[in-house]
Amino acid sequence: MLLLRQKLLPNNIQEYSGLAVYKLTGEFSQNTARAVEAAGSSMIAQGQFSFDLSGLERIDSAAVAVMIEWQRQADKQNRAMEFHDAPAGLLSLIRLYGLTEQFQLTASAGRH
Repeated sequence: MLLLRQKLLPNNIQEYSGLAVYKLTGEFSQNTARAVEAAGSSMIAQGQFSFDLSGLERIDSAAVAVMIEWQRQADKQNRAMEFHDAPAGLLSLIRLYGLTEQFQLTASAGRH
């Protein structure tokens, strides 16, 4: 994903080349899953289906479970979630669980 322009908007919404993207930051694990899921669900209810995962630092399998729930919510609205700049650790978990085809994912450039 080419990021030509970045503009900070309220509620962790960033604009990349005219596309509004919800940016998740920090820990996304069992410790934070409920709060992160609630925040993401709120964004989905508002019509936001594009999430930037590049700000995630600590990830475990709870992140995958929450992403599945977000995808279910989007499916109910006949929409697809887009997850941009997924960290390598998250991509590894998704591959491990055989869920690569479940999500629209882009890998994070330069993060391993």
